[in-house]
Amino acid sequence: MHNKNNALKILAGTSLASLAMAAQAEGFIDDARLNLQMQNYYFNRDFREGTAQSKREEWAQGFALDFRSGYTPGTIGVGIDAVALLGIKLDSSPDRTGSGLLPTHDDGKAADAFSRIDPTFKARLGKSELRLGALVPKLPTIQANTGRIFPQTFQGGLVTVSDFDPLVFTLGRLNRVTERDSTDKAPLALNNKNRRFSATPEADNFDIAGVEAKLAGGLGLTYQFAQLDDVYDQHFVGLTHSLALGAGKLKSDLRYVRSLDSGANAAGDIDSQAFGALFSYSLGGHTLGLGYQRMFGDTSMPYVNGTDPYLVNYIQINDFAEPGERSWQLRYDYDFARLGIPGLTFMTRYIRGDHADAATVTAGNGEWERNTDVQYVIQGGPLKSLAIRWRNASYRSDFARDLDENRLILSYSIPLL
Repeated sequence: MHNKNNALKILAGTSLASLAMAAQAEGFIDDARLNLQMQNYYFNRDFREGTAQSKREEWAQGFALDFRSGYTPGTIGVGIDAVALLGIKLDSSPDRTGSGLLPTHDDGKAADAFSRIDPTFKARLGKSELRLGALVPKLPTIQANTGRIFPQTFQGGLVTVSDFDPLVFTLGRLNRVTERDSTDKAPLALNNKNRRFSATPEADNFDIAGVEAKLAGGLGLTYQFAQLDDVYDQHFVGLTHSLALGAGKLKSDLRYVRSLDSGANAAGDIDSQAFGALFSYSLGGHTLGLGYQRMFGDTSMPYVNGTDPYLVNYIQINDFAEPGERSWQLRYDYDFARLGIPGLTFMTRYIRGDHADAATVTAGNGEWERNTDVQYVIQGGPLKSLAIRWRNASYRSDFARDLDENRLILSYSIPLL
């Protein structure tokens, strides 16, 4: 712990020194932004069956001091982003830990408080950018989880080349991860939910390369390749389209993912194809969505542990990605601004899956999940932009524990610079 504290102090000191030196450069401070983001988060997951821990219930307050510099002038502009994070326990108990909000000590108790600093160096050339350090990727092959008071962050480098319109190229390497309820940088690992693979190996690197094209007529095409060292190779192909249809708008989102074992096959044989399609039609504040997802191959689709798989039917709790599984989604959204209540939004969705060939099957091959999400963002006054959000979910399965879940989240951001 002493070494970790020293390392944190050195890192903070180095970052501040770099900021002070660069602050003299025009643009670094002129274009800088500093925000204090606060999030009060109550989480309750109630397991409806089984003999293991019956509930995960915790309440925490998160603070994020988010600094984003501008770029220094010149052909190559440089800058620094840094986020200082502080999480404080408001309520927990050894029999209710594991919510993802707070670290759990060896004695089973949640930490009273925890903190970390996530610094990132950035450089810009033309329309292209290099980022080194703490990263929160939102890519088809790796989606960092941001669903608690701290985001999941990765250490590594990411290059985005945007100088060849309409093409955008992405190249990156990640080598460590800090989970959302942790301060430690850990090796990358394979998610092995429901014993989908023969092992849960760790890996040194996760490599990414891809290209995206935003074409005329609302058409977008994406290809991305990723590799988790000695575990799996993955190819993603995506198509999005937006079309004015009648008085409304139709959006289409098609995704195909091909995954195979790689190198030393540390997780055993991997052979998966995942297809997903989501169509939504918006009209007068209403949006109706229909989705379909189908898993092909001998195994499930692999992804890095802790991340959100980029599947159309991955929602609040489940991913509906067991081998052979097929699932359907029905979703409805409404924006109450149409009724004169701006800031109030509502969403509900239902997904049912079947034909799942899960290793944990005990009684059947089906599962379903229902979500409801209501949010209100205050539009004026001293509490302008305060967001109040309630998320509810129910999940039932033939091969996993049934559960009900509620989350109550209050978010507020204060611009300081």
